[in-house]
Amino acid sequence: MNAELLYGKLLEELHKRLQQGPFELAGLAMGGAWIAERLAKDLGLPHYGVINVAFHRDDYAEKGMTALRTASTMTTHLPFDVNGANIILIDDVLFTGRTVRAALNELFDFGRPAQVELMVLADRGNRELPVCASFVGEKIHIPEKQILVLEKDVTGKFSFQLEERE
Repeated sequence: MNAELLYGKLLEELHKRLQQGPFELAGLAMGGAWIAERLAKDLGLPHYGVINVAFHRDDYAEKGMTALRTASTMTTHLPFDVNGANIILIDDVLFTGRTVRAALNELFDFGRPAQVELMVLADRGNRELPVCASFVGEKIHIPEKQILVLEKDVTGKFSFQLEERE
C-alpha cells in the first residue's frame, strides 16, 4: 500500500470539500498531525491543530509511561475557536475506533464544534465502537496481530510499515 498515493487521494478530496465551505484541520498525534501539517501546507491553509489523546485513552493505565512520553512530546494545540467550527479530524489508521473516541473527548474539552468529520489514510475495519470515516484513502485487510505504522522521511514523504503487535 502506497501511503503517498493515498495522501494524494485525500488531498484531492479536500480540494473538493473546500468548495463546500471553510473547515479546520486537526490531526491526532503523531501520524494524523503529520498528515494535517502537510495538508494545511498543500491547501494553503493558515494553520492546523494537533490533538493528543494520551489522557483520554481507555487503556491509559496499561500504556503508563508510553502515554506520558507521547503526551510530553506533542501536546494538544488548536489555533482556532472550536466552538461552532467545522473540523476534519485526521488520523493515519482507523482500527477499533477507540483512539477516535479519545480524540473527540479531548476536542470537546476545548469547545463544541458544529461538525466533526473523520479522515484516515487507511481503514482496517474491525471496529469496537460505531465510528466511520467520511474520507478514507483505502480500506485494507491485514492480520490482527500486525499493526500498520505511518512513517515520514526527512523530505516529508509518507510510507507504511507493518509491525508485529506486542
